[in-house]
Amino acid sequence: MRRTRDEVDATLQIAKLNPAELLPAVQCLGFRPGASAAAAGDFCLLELEPALCQQLEAGRSMVIRGDKDEQAVLCSKDKTYDLKIADTSNMLLLIPGCKTPDQLKMEETHCNIIHPEIFGFSNNYWELRRCRPKLKKLKRLLMENTYEGPDSQKEKDSNCSKYTTEDLLDQIQASEEEIMAQLQVLNACEIEGFWRILEFDYEMKLLNHVTQLVDSESWSFTKVPLNVCLQELGPLEPEEMIEHCLKCYGRRYVEEGEVYFDLSADKICRATAQMLLQHAVKFNLAEFQEVWQQSVPEGMLTRLDQLKGLALMDRHSRPEIIFLLKVEDLPEDTQERFNSLFSLREKWTEEDIAPYIQDLCGEKQTIGALLTKYSRSSMQNGVKVYNSRRPIS
Repeated sequence: MRRTRDEVDATLQIAKLNPAELLPAVQCLGFRPGASAAAAGDFCLLELEPALCQQLEAGRSMVIRGDKDEQAVLCSKDKTYDLKIADTSNMLLLIPGCKTPDQLKMEETHCNIIHPEIFGFSNNYWELRRCRPKLKKLKRLLMENTYEGPDSQKEKDSNCSKYTTEDLLDQIQASEEEIMAQLQVLNACEIEGFWRILEFDYEMKLLNHVTQLVDSESWSFTKVPLNVCLQELGPLEPEEMIEHCLKCYGRRYVEEGEVYFDLSADKICRATAQMLLQHAVKFNLAEFQEVWQQSVPEGMLTRLDQLKGLALMDRHSRPEIIFLLKVEDLPEDTQERFNSLFSLREKWTEEDIAPYIQDLCGEKQTIGALLTKYSRSSMQNGVKVYNSRRPIS
């Protein structure tokens, strides 16, 4: 039975509502005769922030990513969001034919009754929370089969795992732009359609070819000509690998029609330090600094601040020592990261721990806020230090 105008007016009178203060059109909700509404399990409601809603309305797509053992995330072109179910005590009704007050005003309806049908109902919806992209898996996949050069035996083995851009988009819980940015951070390169990370020893071999050529030609490290490098080093290594090495360790620019690279002393010194530290459990700090300076190209100066997030120093041991500790090898989860760091060292200064937690900071979040939440502070010899809030086994 559909309500009549008299029944509507009687209901308004019982509710003590003045019809003159309301829009003349009345919407009476009801289920379609002989049919039941779709239950909550038949569909999902998703709450979107205005910017994401505009992207969908503009025809852009979004992707839900995650394996069976992973918490699902939703990815736009450039951002990643956690998907969380939010329960509500109010029943949410899906009414495709229902009209908003603004729509009713535009239609200039007069005292008519509209009967929209309820399509479905739900007591929860999905809400999105901006999260850090889950990129650790990206390096793990690419490290399964590092590139050691065109003559490597691995390149002749067709069973070695390789990943295209589509493969990575299918497996990594991050947006496309975040994945591509991380591939640059990892110094990955695309070889025959597959993304590869260079084996570190091979990468250093390429870098040594470049720095030795710069030295033999008496070039400035700020002006290394691409074409000459390719001509001179082409017989030794593939040209695309030489250019990739220059991109990893330098900034490309054009001057008078010629392509040059401005090589970064900090990046070269950092890579050299990693080469020295990777096979040593611990290194006498003073001896390391001496060997490190002797190992970098002439004219470059080594500084300990070049090693942030790569190596850790222990100033309290005698003699002082240094050892390899790469931030990318630490857990991705925030609590697990702090547990790992505090199991390694009981107390940290902010200067020492900052490089190892900087990447955990979300939007508008500071290192100080992270330390306040996941550690407790105290003073030690006049210096503020941080230790774990919970026992570390």
